[in-house]
Amino acid sequence: MPWLRALVAALLLASAPWAMALTQADLKPLAEDDFDAKTAALSALAKASPAEAAPILKALQDDTLQYAPSVGMVRQDGDKVVDAITGKPVTVKPDELESLTLNNSLRALVDSAASSLLLQSPDIAARAQAIGTLRDQPESASLAAVEAARKAEADAGLRASLDVIWANLVLAEPADGANPAAHDARLEAIRILARDSNPQSRQKLAPLVERDSAGNYREADADVRLAAQQALDQLRGDQRRAELIGNLFAGLSLGSVLLLAALGLAITYGLIGVINMAHGEFLMIGAYATYVVQSLFRTYAPEAFAWYLPAALPASFLAAAVVGFVLERLVLRHLYGRPLETLLATFGISLLLMQAVRTLFGAQNVEVANPGWMSGGFEWMPGLVIPYNRVVIILFALAVVAVAWAVLNRTRLGLFVRATTQNRTMAACVGVRTWKVDSYAFAFGAGIAGLGGCALSQIGNVGPDLGQAYIIDSFMVVVLGGVGQLAGTIVGAFGLGIINKFIEPFYGAVLAKIFVLVLIVLFIQKRPQGLFALKGRSAEA
Repeated sequence: MPWLRALVAALLLASAPWAMALTQADLKPLAEDDFDAKTAALSALAKASPAEAAPILKALQDDTLQYAPSVGMVRQDGDKVVDAITGKPVTVKPDELESLTLNNSLRALVDSAASSLLLQSPDIAARAQAIGTLRDQPESASLAAVEAARKAEADAGLRASLDVIWANLVLAEPADGANPAAHDARLEAIRILARDSNPQSRQKLAPLVERDSAGNYREADADVRLAAQQALDQLRGDQRRAELIGNLFAGLSLGSVLLLAALGLAITYGLIGVINMAHGEFLMIGAYATYVVQSLFRTYAPEAFAWYLPAALPASFLAAAVVGFVLERLVLRHLYGRPLETLLATFGISLLLMQAVRTLFGAQNVEVANPGWMSGGFEWMPGLVIPYNRVVIILFALAVVAVAWAVLNRTRLGLFVRATTQNRTMAACVGVRTWKVDSYAFAFGAGIAGLGGCALSQIGNVGPDLGQAYIIDSFMVVVLGGVGQLAGTIVGAFGLGIINKFIEPFYGAVLAKIFVLVLIVLFIQKRPQGLFALKGRSAEA
């Protein structure tokens, strides 16, 4: 129980030599309207004897601390009214009691002061919670209490957090140049904050190297100023490295999404030469297939919900592949060699597919949850957290590329696809049924896009317009990499993703896309075949 932990901590700290005796005058500002006076009163309460402070802080948290003009601060103890400091019963009139008014900032200070009493609790969970609270509001803690807890803490992680709290409190104290111990403590505090990734650490260090309006340093100690400047330089360097690695990872993450979106398009566009404006809707179909599988698991197998995603992979592939197969058989095969009609027809089909989804699932986005093993992330370095779902999608994109490569290079269908892509007429002359190859390859490319939709459902909203956000980027990836080239698609997707993410912080997402588009146009002017050109007589003709 919280009050019991506070009582244990109070007994442990009751004999502390730093404790200040509380008076009613110290607590009276809590009943007034002056915010600064209330803050000072809470600061005095935090530095008081735990035996006195613990019940008062608990009463503040429970809203049972009141003010009576004839007595001072009182608190409820069961059915009795007692003096807030001594705990002795007092007699007051009911209409004499005044409630206290504390805003959220002051309540946070109360919570931090109460947490400082638990720093030496025998319960490690209570200590961890108290330390976590104090890291957000270190200024309300008692320096002596934190220092004592820091020396007594056996857990390395909690001790590191206590070090940061202690360092903040030391630098908040007025400098005492005549005290060598205080000088050494300030230098140690700076070294501790230099290793901390919290942005507040820089805010504590920056004033130590600033000048006042007269041009004089605010910090008189030259050694402290030098240590603070070195710490700030180290923190800025760490931040730049974190931003660089973060942008690189974000670029790889975006590239993996573009790769999944463009891989199927590279196969179908390279084989048939059809500008399929409905390719983005294959992504949408894969995402909604994932949503349907998730709903089935929630309804019929909630105990296995964590494994709905592996079951959604074949479902999303098959759903998109079937739609792609039907689309090629019923529409596209009658429009080969007529690019304008094909473009208009596929654009109309994309509108029909989006409206069909709106009719079945509604116009609003649907929720697709991450499984537990894909939630959260890990801290790669201070200031850089890598989400698990992004890592899984990058690995998944590479796995899909490996499967696509195996199908295209190690199967009979892949041999026919490559032959038809390089020289359709010659392939037909040697007995390849190119019309069947077109249907199967188109279904395979659509299925890969469905897998991309399954992956996209884990990192963004799933709605009828999902595919529209990726169709243009997919075509840019295919054109940049080289039509029908798997290696070009990989390089183009990751290259565009990384370039986008490195430009966005400076110019924004819209200008970054414009800049990338201009680069692609200029590149295609010099190399129309893309990064990797097709090889074969038809391609070279």
